[in-house]
Amino acid sequence: MTRIDAKFADLKAKGKKAFVSYIMAGDPDFDASLAVMRGLPEAGVDVIELGLPFTDPMADGPTIQLAGQRALEAGMTLNRTLEMATEFRKDDDTTPIVLMGYYNPIYSMGVDAFLVAAKAAGIDGLIVVDLPPEEDEELCLPAQAAGLNFIRLATPTTDDKRLPRVVQNTSGFVYYVSITGITGAAEAEAGDVAPEVTRIQKASGLPVIVGFGVNTPEKSEAIAGVADGVVVGSAIVSRIAAGDSTADVLAFVKTLSDGAHRA
Repeated sequence: MTRIDAKFADLKAKGKKAFVSYIMAGDPDFDASLAVMRGLPEAGVDVIELGLPFTDPMADGPTIQLAGQRALEAGMTLNRTLEMATEFRKDDDTTPIVLMGYYNPIYSMGVDAFLVAAKAAGIDGLIVVDLPPEEDEELCLPAQAAGLNFIRLATPTTDDKRLPRVVQNTSGFVYYVSITGITGAAEAEAGDVAPEVTRIQKASGLPVIVGFGVNTPEKSEAIAGVADGVVVGSAIVSRIAAGDSTADVLAFVKTLSDGAHRA
């Protein structure tokens, strides 16, 4: 059982919904980013999604794209991202970390070397948005064999014919992208999300966490109310981009997690 599996089992036993936060590793720099990351569990975050900076982030809107650029300009790499997770693990051995990004940096390192390094750094799961199920032998199956959850995205265009293939080798949870488009582009609506969550839960047997388009405590509560949890990324990253202090960023995160946990 991974930390992700244990976390969702614990939340289910308590009748609670999950709050998942996304930050870009190394934005605006290593130390500032690590300080925010270290404060996330105290701010009510159940699972941390750690963004891996990449030059061509096709699914990301301007907010996340710019965060990745800032991180890259500050010298962030895949190795440095894993180093950040290692530093976090010195003080926290329970909060799950999901590394979210694109396949190119992993491919460049080599899958075997990456999986060894990721496990050593305390990474629990992977979301690699540009590897479809047809490429499961590339990374998904080796990752699961190494004891990492491989978390897949489902979208409003994932129909009943496609869905079984998408969830076939998925573990940990399914990330439901609530809108068609890029991150930060539109708002999620609970009425639209609810039937999709039910459909994916039935197909996968896994918790379904909803992201894209969640940016306020009220929206966090509403979406968590119809799912197993909610992810917030762009709204948090935009506070970091604005130069908010670590304390102010974490205070904002706390309002979002409180919303999800009220659901």
